[in-house]
Amino acid sequence: MNLTSDLFHGFVEARVAREGVTLQTRRAGLGPALLLLHGHPQSQAMWHRVAPALSERFTVVMMDLRGYGDSDRPQTDEAHEAYSKREMARDAMAVMLHHGFERFQVLAHDRGARVAHRLALDHVQAVERLMLLDIAPTLAMYENTSEAFARAYWHWFFLIQPPPLPEALIESDPVRYLHSVMGKRHAGMAAFAPQALAEYERCVQIAGTARGICEDYRASASIDLAHDRVDAAAGRQLEQPLRVLWGAHGAVGQCFDVMGLWRASARQVSGMELPCGHYIAEEAPALLLAQALNFFRT
Repeated sequence: MNLTSDLFHGFVEARVAREGVTLQTRRAGLGPALLLLHGHPQSQAMWHRVAPALSERFTVVMMDLRGYGDSDRPQTDEAHEAYSKREMARDAMAVMLHHGFERFQVLAHDRGARVAHRLALDHVQAVERLMLLDIAPTLAMYENTSEAFARAYWHWFFLIQPPPLPEALIESDPVRYLHSVMGKRHAGMAAFAPQALAEYERCVQIAGTARGICEDYRASASIDLAHDRVDAAAGRQLEQPLRVLWGAHGAVGQCFDVMGLWRASARQVSGMELPCGHYIAEEAPALLLAQALNFFRT
């Protein structure tokens, strides 16, 4: 049973098809378009504490990334192209065009923030401004990985191992995998509302999820880095206003110079640390809302 609708009263569901992949979306509100992109191992349900309030000022569009939630989990190839952030950014463009928006703002967390980074680089005219939650640029994080980061983000290195081992281990107990990733961070499982957690647990058990998750991360450690290196060699940076937020108790802020790395990747960047862990939208929704309403154009 899909419980997400109960978390988002007034939001209208729409299924958007793009090149054989169907994407689950929801929309509500009036005003400038604001796209919300979730992280791993979650779905659009992660926005339940902020999306309703945002829809009072914006036309909020949420989507499940391919491989997650109720979106499709396509097969891929040895290059992991189907799960590249470039391909996932094209999904986001298709979703926003389906909803009638050629230009929009983006609020994104974790894996979704990596998609948003690529989206803003590849579709400069479409993305007006973006807020990214608890990430540093992917290439910089891999190039500056420390022992502390590897221990905290062990799944980064587990999920990229060749198939079928990671998939088989996740599929042996998908809910245990989800809890092991989410529950060992700063706030533990207490950060998650029971109904939202039930949604994460439901979706991680959908056939093909383990493959989708692994391919997302394999792409980030291969084809995505190749795309990032091409941009770096060409001196390409984000042109849009960028706001980055990270948790004081999260591994990203503790292991990396978040602002320094983003200043090397964006022309207009601001940001700050928040008194929470990784799951900002669920641990500190009021603080996130204040930042969003201050940053995004209404």
